[in-house]
Amino acid sequence: MTAGPDRKPLDRSFFDRPVLEVAPDLLGRVLVRRTPDGPIALRLTEVEAYAGPADPGSHAYRGRTERNAVMFGPPGHAYVYFTYGMWHCLNLVCGPEGHPSGVLLRAGEVLHGHERAHERRPKARNDHELAKGPARLATALGVDRRLDGSDVCAGPDAPLGILTGHPARPDQVLSGPRTGVGGEGATHPWRFWIDGEPSVSPYRAHTPRRRNSTRRQIGT
Repeated sequence: MTAGPDRKPLDRSFFDRPVLEVAPDLLGRVLVRRTPDGPIALRLTEVEAYAGPADPGSHAYRGRTERNAVMFGPPGHAYVYFTYGMWHCLNLVCGPEGHPSGVLLRAGEVLHGHERAHERRPKARNDHELAKGPARLATALGVDRRLDGSDVCAGPDAPLGILTGHPARPDQVLSGPRTGVGGEGATHPWRFWIDGEPSVSPYRAHTPRRRNSTRRQIGT
């Protein structure tokens, strides 16, 4: 990974903005996961915005809990949650402290560290499938609850960081309903993706849970 203008870390002011500004602006940015085995760099191609107490689809809609506490803290931190009893999802907290909102990182293109990503995602048929969906993204990067609360603005030694990358042009960015969100938040066009990117995950509408199901929707 060479140095250059596109490798400059984003500072906290980038995240200290309304979630609907931050979410589309993350497209084309580079997420870096640093591990003892070496780094993995991923270009973000798909995200979803969740607006806290103003958003029925958000984990923070009903207030603070032990699970979502990071969302109520300062911007520029990772919120990692466990879902469906088997998967982790990675989000970035944004907006002012005390006003919880976050961006779910749904998909990306691996730029560096393909070997390490394939080791974690052996069923991926090609590079485009390594991080095609939020659970796959977290798995490929080795993200779990141990990274909940990580400061992505902490510098080059932090386990997670966001670099400037090459932001997507406005004409490349599409939006639509969020995947798997039902109820009052079902129609919010707060999913953003780069048009034509093969790593973008397919849209799936919300499916009502069966009475005996314990599954939880993916979202923040």
